[in-house]
Amino acid sequence: MSQSTRDTARDYLQGFNELLKGIDLDAVARAAEMLRAARDDGANVYIAGNGGSAATATHFANDLGKATKRSGCAPIRVLSLSDNVSWLTALANDEGYERVFSGQLENFAKPGDLLIVISASGNSPNLVQAVDHAAREGLSTLGILGFDGGALKDRVDECLWLETEVGLYGPVESGHCVICDILTTCLMRDLPS
Repeated sequence: MSQSTRDTARDYLQGFNELLKGIDLDAVARAAEMLRAARDDGANVYIAGNGGSAATATHFANDLGKATKRSGCAPIRVLSLSDNVSWLTALANDEGYERVFSGQLENFAKPGDLLIVISASGNSPNLVQAVDHAAREGLSTLGILGFDGGALKDRVDECLWLETEVGLYGPVESGHCVICDILTTCLMRDLPS
């Protein structure tokens, strides 16, 4: 390994470690309670993201739906809105990309459900529109955000925010995966009531 590669790897890991140290553990606890409330009330949890955050949404939905069953508690009714490619592209083609998530929520969401949006920038128009729709329909909203928090930071009910310089996608997206794993682990450790 060349010295410059070693330096890059060391610098990345040091920066990532500092980013993780900045996670607001009180916000993590509040987010876990939102998920517990949805689980215990039989509410649906919807997760949405674009690009790398869409992959995180898929992974998080899988873990919440399957891994948390180990706790013996009720299963979490969870769906990644990024996963139905046919519906997503039909909405994008016919109604505009900004409607790909809110258009799905119109069919499914009911008061008391939970919408989780994952975004490095916090400015994706389709996520902003989904959060606005959720607010009108009585859903709770959780943002897992990066950079400066963007437009979503002040729109969601709860925010897990990894504050970084704008454009630092890699560490933010990796940090979001860590946050999702922490939340999943918290729910896996719950005991049936």
